[in-house]
Amino acid sequence: MNGCAFSERKTGRPLIIKEIPDVIFSEVMRDVDLAVSVAHAGGVDPETSHSTIEMRRALLEFTLPLFKLDNVRAEGSHAYIDEKKASYTVHLGSSVIHKKDGEMIVMTPVHSQHRGRLFLPFADDDPKTAEILTKIIFLARGKI
Repeated sequence: MNGCAFSERKTGRPLIIKEIPDVIFSEVMRDVDLAVSVAHAGGVDPETSHSTIEMRRALLEFTLPLFKLDNVRAEGSHAYIDEKKASYTVHLGSSVIHKKDGEMIVMTPVHSQHRGRLFLPFADDDPKTAEILTKIIFLARGKI
């Protein structure tokens, strides 16, 4: 399957987005996001290979002192953040965020064409790496 399609249950007639109830659309997109975010575990996503996660972990470890952040540690494929409000994990492959209690936190990146004048000079120009490091810095500084 190359995408996600919606159809009427009884007739099979394809539905356009305007015809899909908001709650149904939201729940399906949540399931799709979950499937995509964990697909790397089976080696499906080449962008989140073991070496990519190792590189992001190394970048994180070198970036944290620059921002004077001592409440973040990187272990395996996750960054662990202990902040006053809560504790979080950020997956270094998918950028999925979870609170310590297991609740998923959605933080949507703004694509570069919509970016303001703020620029974070990371050592890697990969947009996913910049997204992951930015999420970690925001969480570690209590900006959520």
